[in-house]
Formats: sequence, structure tokens, C-alpha cells
Amino acid sequence: MTVELFPPTLPIMSTMARSEDGRSWLARLPSLVDELSRRWELRLGAPFHGGTCSWAAPATLPDGGPAVLKISWPHREAAGEAEALLWWDGNGAVHVYRHDQDRYALLLEHCRPGEPLRAVDGLAAEDRLLAGAEVLDELWSVPPPAETRLERLGEVTAEWAGLVEDRMDRLRPGFDPGLVAHGVRLLRELPGTAARQVVLHGDFNPGNVLAAGRRAWLAIDAKPMIGDPGYDPWPLVEQIDDPFLHRDPLPVLAARYALVAGSLGEDVRRLQAWAVARRVEMALWMVEHDMPGAAPAMERVRLLAALAGL
Repeated sequence: MTVELFPPTLPIMSTMARSEDGRSWLARLPSLVDELSRRWELRLGAPFHGGTCSWAAPATLPDGGPAVLKISWPHREAAGEAEALLWWDGNGAVHVYRHDQDRYALLLEHCRPGEPLRAVDGLAAEDRLLAGAEVLDELWSVPPPAETRLERLGEVTAEWAGLVEDRMDRLRPGFDPGLVAHGVRLLRELPGTAARQVVLHGDFNPGNVLAAGRRAWLAIDAKPMIGDPGYDPWPLVEQIDDPFLHRDPLPVLAARYALVAGSLGEDVRRLQAWAVARRVEMALWMVEHDMPGAAPAMERVRLLAALAGL
């Protein structure tokens, strides 16, 4: 039976079609998949239904072993993924078997059963948070390389701070200017006051932590940088489920941030400050890209700022 490798229902088919560059990459994708599967002697299965800027499918290696072929749309956040995964060397993240930097292509360890931490049944939110924190701790335990092409967190967030200010001036979304200014200050100041530097995952949401055989859980889809570990936990804490849907979210948020900070040996206020900074940046990004929900996102910033005493 012929496997359909590029069904129109794949998320990338719609997200990449929104830009000329994305459409050009989609047009090249079948030939890239064919080239790499031939070069690495892969038999491919139906692609995974996920990802908005990358294509991935299960693969069978020449020796019959399992793998995953992933090809990303060439963009800044994906540029360092291979380097970080190779540096971690399977500590907390999937192994890299082969890679082609020019084509943004990776041949990766296949996580089985592959259930994301976000969706696992029969495990309390607190247990999932601790499981995720354990993976983060393992990633951070690998010292950053002395020489690297990975971006520095402070340079990235300083750029974000400028974008936030520009978007506030240009788009005038009606957000509390004092709260936005505070987020901007945090984006600029937090990286320089870190007690240590680690290789950050960069997108540590619980959908990027999968049940595996070699380890209980392994991280995928890194958008790595070098910087303050306090940057990483925010998506884990707030996306295991939605704490803001609780009748009183503040005690839930406080307990979750305390749990994760304690497990990682990090300052809970610092984790909360990073949450404020990242949510401010996200809210202005949503306005820029006409995404719904920007105003509720800023209300969540207000609650987090109150929680952190900022």
C-alpha cells in the first residue's frame, strides 16, 4: 500500500502556505524527502500529524531499526537544533543518527510509545511537572560548549524587547503601558543576572516531551540557546493543563511554580519573572500577527506579575 507522505490535512500545508518563502519550501519538500530517504536508505511511514514548520515521519533504517526523519523549514529557531541534540548526546533528549545542516534535516531516535507528557492519562499534573523538570535538569547538566554557534539568550531577548516597544508604539493595542514596560525591562535584565549558563531547550512545552523506551521521557523539537535556566520552565508549568481555568488560578500557579523551582533548585521568583517577560512578548507578537486572545494573554500577565510581587 502506498503511503501518502504529504496529505493536505498536515498542519504545515496551511501554515507554510501563508508566505511566499513557505510555499517555496513546500514545493521543494517532496524532492528533499525523496533525496534524504534514498541517501540514508529509509523506508518511510505516514507522517506525524503535528508541527507547524517541520515535516516528520517514522522511518525504518537499513538494519530494520526505528528512526524519525524530520525536515524543518529553514528558519532561525531551527538552525541550532542539530548542534544542541548532538551536544546533549541523548542526555534528556533524542539521539541524532544523521543530519544535513544545509537541508535542515535530522534522522532521529524514535520515541516509543511516544505519548506526549501533556496528554498522558492516569498521571496527576504534579507528577507530570516533576517528570518534565527531571528532563530539564538532565538537559541542563551537560555543560555548554566552549565554542558554539548557538545564540545567546540575552541577545535574543534584547531584540524581543525592542520589538515589543516598537509594536506598542505602532499598533497601540491598549495594554497597560506600565506592565508592558516592566516586561521589556525583564527581557533586557534577566539574562545578565543569571547565576549560571546552560544549553536551553528553548521550547520546553509538555508536547515536546515524549514517552520513550530508553528513558521514561525524552525531549524533542529544541529551539536551543545558551543562557539562564530560568527561561525554560514557563511552558511546562502553564501547559500541563491550563491553570488559568481554575476558579482561583493564583494558588495553583504558586504551587506549580514552587514545585518545579524546588525540583530544579531554581529561584521561584526568577521563574515567575521569566513567565511575565515571555508572556508580554507573546501578547505583542499576537497583536502583530492578528492572533485572537491577545487581551486575555495580558490579563494573565497581570496575574503572574501579582504572583511574583512585581
